[in-house]
Amino acid sequence: MRSFAAKASVAAVAFLRTCHGFYVPGVKPHEFLPGEEVPMKVNSLTSIHTQLPKDFYRLPFCRPTGGPKMASENLGEFLTGNKIQNSAYSINMLREVFCQVLCQVTLTPIEAKSLATHIKYGYHNNWIIDNLPGASVGLTGSGHHQTHYAGGFPIGFITQDSPEAFVYNHVNIILEYHNPEGKEGHRVVGFAVEPMSINHHYAGGFQWDGMSSDGFTKPLDTCIANQHVDRNNVGDFQRVRPGENIIYTYDVLWRYSETAWASRWDVYLSEDHMVPAQVHWYSITNSILVVLFLSLLVVSILVRNLRRDIAGYNAMAALTDEEKEEEAEESGWKLVHADVFRPPQNWPMAYCIMVGSGAQIGVCGFVTILLAAVGFLSPARRGSLMTSVLVFYMLCGCLAGYVSSRLYKSFRGRQWQLCTLFTATGFPGLCFFTFIFFNTILAFFRSTASVPFLDLVIVAAMWCCVSIPLVFLGAYFGYKKEAIAFPTVTSTIARAIPEQTTFMKPITGICLAGMVPFAAAYVELFFIMTSLWMDQFYYVFGFTLGVYVILLITVAEVTVLLCYYQLCAENHRWWWFTFLASGSIAGYTFVYSAFWFKSLEASRMLITYLLYFGYMFLISSALFLVTGSMGALVSLWFVRKIFSTIKVD
Repeated sequence: MRSFAAKASVAAVAFLRTCHGFYVPGVKPHEFLPGEEVPMKVNSLTSIHTQLPKDFYRLPFCRPTGGPKMASENLGEFLTGNKIQNSAYSINMLREVFCQVLCQVTLTPIEAKSLATHIKYGYHNNWIIDNLPGASVGLTGSGHHQTHYAGGFPIGFITQDSPEAFVYNHVNIILEYHNPEGKEGHRVVGFAVEPMSINHHYAGGFQWDGMSSDGFTKPLDTCIANQHVDRNNVGDFQRVRPGENIIYTYDVLWRYSETAWASRWDVYLSEDHMVPAQVHWYSITNSILVVLFLSLLVVSILVRNLRRDIAGYNAMAALTDEEKEEEAEESGWKLVHADVFRPPQNWPMAYCIMVGSGAQIGVCGFVTILLAAVGFLSPARRGSLMTSVLVFYMLCGCLAGYVSSRLYKSFRGRQWQLCTLFTATGFPGLCFFTFIFFNTILAFFRSTASVPFLDLVIVAAMWCCVSIPLVFLGAYFGYKKEAIAFPTVTSTIARAIPEQTTFMKPITGICLAGMVPFAAAYVELFFIMTSLWMDQFYYVFGFTLGVYVILLITVAEVTVLLCYYQLCAENHRWWWFTFLASGSIAGYTFVYSAFWFKSLEASRMLITYLLYFGYMFLISSALFLVTGSMGALVSLWFVRKIFSTIKVD
């Protein structure tokens, strides 16, 4: 037994640590020969304060010869607001570049105002080389260099003593390379950008028109020949104002690194260990302690009481009529045996639809997190997570149809076509039309988060041609099966429910039930929120999978316990109670997101509030359906189990 426990512990730790590995199947390293071009691409500008990604070339930056060209993108990249294009920067393997002039831009009043506004809102550049995002190298308050590996680097800054904006018009592009044994070329294993603001001037008072070739060769007073630009030597900053001539320059620095290509993403994912792994271990430990406490509570209260109740009820059934009259009057959950399996009094079809939809989302989430935990879905594959969620959600449509149809048939419902149609279109329709509404608004703001019309058609076609037919297919098999057999016969007239005390009222249980599951997951929820809204990489999917499973177990245990006490209080209306009680964690999550919103330091733009709270409402709704269906299905199993163990006249 000890040997088995030890092996299980080692296996669990090994599984949770898979989040630190990077290998992504299907991604092949590229070896660059000395002097070979290393293309650099630019992605959308992003800001955590507005949540509105913008096209890089919307601002007065240098454009490549022939104009910007889109890189190939998948559906997930479009849906997440990525817009990757080529750039004007010329980079070659192992070739150092010293203060190379890229272009000159003369700001018009409109361009100056637009650039200053984007700097004020904290927009960041997101550059990519060999599929590596550019890290940001800056100074801390104490003057030490610090590198951030997520979120890109800012396009400019505003000083504290004046509201004037300054643009970062010079960048030191720092590239790390590794030379694997037996290979002629070199692999890029690190990419960082050190932005600077420099008010460039040509030597000898030369004035460049921005067009002639002389401007690319004339020396600058603000640069030292054959030396890389040092932040400590910078004099005046480059202001943003109408009529200002901004000269964009760049350096390229190559450094050898012992980092292997397969592990080059490790420093990005761990933020150079800025967040210690102990925090995530604390999260999983907190969750495990919560579920262990609940399990002990269930065993000590529920199992003990049930054994006593079942033994007492069966002993009562064995007595003669005269002996029964001498016994005290029956009380407890056995009294509702003729009503406990009565279909929900209100909206039974809606109940079936929501349980089926929750089962679909829950299984989709489990499969997606599992694949991410084993390394198939990585930040190295942009958009892969979103694409996988869409694909698995559609494929799980057959499960939604099957679950809703089985329940609806057990309720003796007759409008099965309508039930199946609402299952296929209810929650997906809410998400799709909310997305269309936001997409229309984002199009007016010219944001890259606005999905092109063709991609909207693709998503709609996936929904109508794949997801909906699969829901009907699952419903077909669900209605073909026999109805769920209940161990007791339902009476014609419903039993009256006694007056409940304050703490036994259903609304009290519903409001309090979500506190315990939320306590089991709130630590990891903070990191998930940071990843969603602050452009941070999230990679600890091994921990996420553990927290997700523990969350579902916690929800199930809390709901079963509350359901038992409701039945003991002779309340036979447990269908909606168990669904709402287990789903109440979604309310706590939404309230938590409202408090967490302050950390974004959001702009005063209405669209920012609409996007944040609109999408958090959808996420909370999905969580409500997942946990609600989990509690409802486990409670159904529990109620059938306990009533099948007693003898009923």
